[in-house]
Amino acid sequence: MCFHPRPAPSLFLALLMYVCSMCSSCIAQSDHPDFQELANHFEYSRQAPLNFTEMNVEQRGKIMVVDLEYSGISQEDHVPAYLVLPPGDGPFPAIIWGHWMKDGSPLRNREEFLEEALVLARSGVMSLLIDTPMVRPGYVQKSPKEDPLGWAEQFCEAERQQVVDLRRGVDLLFTRRGIDRQHVAYVGHSFDAHAGALLAGVEKRISAFVLMAGSYNDEAEVRTATGGDEYQWRQAVGEEKMNEFFREYAWDDPANLVGHTSQSVFLQFASGDHISQQQAQKYLDAFSAKDKKMQIYDADHALNATARIDRDRWLQQHLKFKKIDEGALNAIPQLK
Repeated sequence: MCFHPRPAPSLFLALLMYVCSMCSSCIAQSDHPDFQELANHFEYSRQAPLNFTEMNVEQRGKIMVVDLEYSGISQEDHVPAYLVLPPGDGPFPAIIWGHWMKDGSPLRNREEFLEEALVLARSGVMSLLIDTPMVRPGYVQKSPKEDPLGWAEQFCEAERQQVVDLRRGVDLLFTRRGIDRQHVAYVGHSFDAHAGALLAGVEKRISAFVLMAGSYNDEAEVRTATGGDEYQWRQAVGEEKMNEFFREYAWDDPANLVGHTSQSVFLQFASGDHISQQQAQKYLDAFSAKDKKMQIYDADHALNATARIDRDRWLQQHLKFKKIDEGALNAIPQLK
């Protein structure tokens, strides 16, 4: 989890969504983690080949959807992605999209934002949508019951891989003719909002971030838990190992990185996640960006069409693309 304050339908899902909060710093042990040392965990070689492989091209009217793979954190890391190309020669602003991780959802992958990206392509926006490591073929999740510490460590490493894979996605976009390098945004939901907050701290080529239904101060929330799955995990692991874990994985807590954000930031929250105005404001205040805003919607964790319209209006303003088709955006089926 990226420590979202929302009800969990099952113990396993609650633990799965909680795990990002286990990937946190121990402020009690280190009040001021060194930013550069933490940011180094997300470094990679920009000279490494992308190994772009085109699997299929589908024509959607005048828009092309390219099903592809590229090399992410390593040459063996094959990142499945869609590249949505608008008609014309550009220059095109671009959006990288990160999906949620709701267990059992048919849109628990790069499909989540595809319809939204297609609508924005008609306004001249290029999009890259990638699968997280956890939904790619071959990923085997450790058991949170049998190995709670190893399970949490695995999830943290998967998030580090996701952040680097997203940065490699920027590299891929920059190889395209017609790309507007000054206007690149990131939209992330749930797990990928948490990953996006880390990305905002280390990737300055992305100028605007929309982070949906995320949480951004794992350490503080974990340490103050008095019950529920967070407390049970702490009891299963033990205080000593938990403290060691927090120190080792301090780089995976957004609280240690969002104070180094200069980009524009829009945080979207859901009332169904039981987040208060005060807590949402605290999250927003932690981002050092001057151009930032947040909004709480009367919705569950999936958010709703109002949030979709708001973020695309905000993206239009920041990426400078032409008028959006709000009717088509409203018609996109609601996530469940």
